Amino acid sequence: MIKEIPRIHYITQDHPTLSHAEQAKLVLEAGYSCVQIRMKDHSDNAIKKEIVRAQGYAEKYNGTLVLNDYPHLAKEMAVRAIHLGLNDMPIKNARELLGADVIIGGTANCFEDIVMHYENGADYIGLGPYRFTTTKKNLSPIIGIEGYNAICQQLKDTEIDIPVLAVGGIRLEELELIQNTGMWGIALSGDLLNQIEKSN
Repeated sequence: MIKEIPRIHYITQDHPTLSHAEQAKLVLEAGYSCVQIRMKDHSDNAIKKEIVRAQGYAEKYNGTLVLNDYPHLAKEMAVRAIHLGLNDMPIKNARELLGADVIIGGTANCFEDIVMHYENGADYIGLGPYRFTTTKKNLSPIIGIEGYNAICQQLKDTEIDIPVLAVGGIRLEELELIQNTGMWGIALSGDLLNQIEKSN
């Protein structure tokens, strides 16, 4: 089965006025096709509540819903895509739990991380952070444009073919700049939501 990996992912955040599901609705309504629900440090019940609502919006707008972490909830809620950090369940184990059809992405901070995820059966990579961001605690070393150029060249040289998304403090106007490095796409958070809210 060929799995389609959208080129732009929106990652939800804890927001003062919008729930994670409401963020998903706004982004999908605006024409973006992929939302990752990222709810670190929330209870299972709180996450399940947001997933149910967000799944409804994804179905309505024909979008892709990704759950960040919580493979056991992904299985229980029939979520079709998850994203796992370097300190989350290993991708190999998540694949055994969730099966071949579920899209599984993995976080990477260097070329070696990409190789590890690729060999363990990841469907895509989130490579970052591009720049400093307050969205994530315990930030890994900053990669930047030069880092993306170097890693994309390493992927070519080793003929590793996997979609890689830039992530971490990225702004919409940087899409072309980042795509020119050879990256598959980008993951956005605050900047995309701010622009959508301004236009509404």
